[in-house]
Amino acid sequence: MKILQINSSARSAGANSTRLADAITARLKAANPAAVVELRDLAANPHPVLDEAALGALFTPAEQRTPEQAARVALDDALIAQVQSADAIVLGVPMYNFGVPVQLKTWIDAIARAGVTFRYTENGPEGLLKGKKVYVALARGGIYRDTPADSQVPYLKGVLGFLGMTDVEFIYAEGLAMGPESADKAFAAAEAAIGAVVA
Repeated sequence: MKILQINSSARSAGANSTRLADAITARLKAANPAAVVELRDLAANPHPVLDEAALGALFTPAEQRTPEQAARVALDDALIAQVQSADAIVLGVPMYNFGVPVQLKTWIDAIARAGVTFRYTENGPEGLLKGKKVYVALARGGIYRDTPADSQVPYLKGVLGFLGMTDVEFIYAEGLAMGPESADKAFAAAEAAIGAVVA
């Protein structure tokens, strides 16, 4: 079994979402002692954004790419290979201004590639990253679960499902900025949820 943990906080150390992701990964590892864990910290090792140069590289046939274009595509290829080889994926996701961090959006832009991780058929789109279990650790200062202000969960359900990853568990730690007692309760609830859904 291979576990891929993606930390998407802008902070490499001390992030609440990373704390939750670490707890999920630890429980997965405890249940599967032979599992291999691969960690990608998008703050410590930021991935380049999808810009005009990157699009130009991706839409140039491989044999016609310049060395610079080939190197840029290879960066995305490495992220895709990580996801393809993973059995379980753990995403640490803080809420920034009601959305996902730009670091996570950049990772999603890198792994979403037509013909590789999804394809269009005569019956519509088909995700090609199938058979994976995904755990999303959500850390929020306020309380947004099941409210119209929560744009993260619908977006992540949609994009992960589009890529074929439909078995997704969301773990919430909310109210983290609403005082120490609220934060303690949030982490306790999240830890209980991890114990219930991670095996």
